[in-house]
Amino acid sequence: MNNDARPLAVFDLDGTLADTAHRQHFLEGLKRDWSGFFAAAPDDPPLAEGVALVLASAEECEVVYLTGRPERCRRDTVDWLSRQGLPVGQLFMRRNDDRRPARRTKLDILRRLGRSREVRMLVDDDELVCDAAEVAGFPVVRARWFDPSQALKDAQERDGRT
Repeated sequence: MNNDARPLAVFDLDGTLADTAHRQHFLEGLKRDWSGFFAAAPDDPPLAEGVALVLASAEECEVVYLTGRPERCRRDTVDWLSRQGLPVGQLFMRRNDDRRPARRTKLDILRRLGRSREVRMLVDDDELVCDAAEVAGFPVVRARWFDPSQALKDAQERDGRT
């Protein structure tokens, strides 16, 4: 089968494939340490449930990664995906200056992908992203195998950083 004809399986990273628990403390308090938060990302342990789902999805779908991480984290992110043995796939990241909520940035990219390809599923841990994707008609798998801190949830929505 031509790879270009395969449907897309779109996976979030933080809280879906990558366990960010060890770095969420950077987002606590009044002054969030975004540099520290993203600098610690290469040390994220993989989340077994998410990894298993990516590997299973890759049998029928082209895997695409969609993260709220800023573009400046691309090299570390690509290296992390490779070290985990995850399928090679296109990586969509937030522009460094984009502070819109993840539900907006991700939905824009999903819609763009959906214009030319079938999006078989979006897998994400952010409930607001999942809600927006479902309303827009995309099939969603809610990654509920990781429990993000309230600081991370607030950062995703208010700061538009991840």
